[in-house]
Amino acid sequence: MNKEKGLFYASRVSWMAFVIAVSIAIPILCRPFYYAHIKPYQLETYSGYSEVQIREAYDDMLDYCLHGGEFKTGDMKWSENGKMHFDDVAKLFRIDFIVCGVGLAGVIATAVMKRKKEPYTVKGHTAEFYAGVYTLAFFILLGVLGAIDFSRFFVMFHKVFFPGKTNWIFSPREDEIINVLPEEYFRNCAIAIVVLLVGLCLALILTEKRRLKRLEG
Repeated sequence: MNKEKGLFYASRVSWMAFVIAVSIAIPILCRPFYYAHIKPYQLETYSGYSEVQIREAYDDMLDYCLHGGEFKTGDMKWSENGKMHFDDVAKLFRIDFIVCGVGLAGVIATAVMKRKKEPYTVKGHTAEFYAGVYTLAFFILLGVLGAIDFSRFFVMFHKVFFPGKTNWIFSPREDEIINVLPEEYFRNCAIAIVVLLVGLCLALILTEKRRLKRLEG
C-alpha cells in the first residue's frame, strides 16, 4: 500500500471516529441539555424533589462519571449496586473521550501530511466524503431501529455495552436518581447525537461537493 492510499484510509477512519465520538460527547457534557428536561417532564412532581435538588443530584452523578472521586447523588438515596453501574458508565465515557481525542489527532496529522498535495481519491472522492457517507448510513440505520421501538433499542443497548449485568435496572426506592432520569431523556439524548452526527456528516459531504465544483470550474 503506497503512502497516499495509507493516508486515505487513516484519514477516513480518523474522521469517522472523531465524528461519532464528538457527537456522543457533546450531549454528555452539556448539562443545560439535561436541565431543560426538568420542567417539561415534571420531574419535581414525579420525584418529590425540588429543581435545585434534582440539578445537584445530576451534577454529582455526572461529576463522578467524568472525574471520579466520591460517589453521591445530592439528597437522593443510592445503592452500591447503582454505584457499580455508574462505574461502568464512567468507563464508557472515558473510552468515548479517548476515541474523540485520538480521532481528532488523526484528522490533524493526516491533514498536515496531505498539505499542499492533491488529495488521493477512490472513484473520484476523498476520504472525508466516504467518512461522512459511511457514518451517516450506519447511524441512519440505528436511528430507524430506535424510532421503531426505542424501549427495546434501549434494552439492547444496555445488553451490548453492559454484557451479563443487570445493575442498570434500578430500583426507584434504592436509587432515587432513576426517578429523574426518565426514558424520554435518554431518547432525546439519542436524537441529539443523531442530529449532531448528521450535521457533521453532511458538512463533510458538502465540502466534497464544493471541491468537485471547483475542479469542474
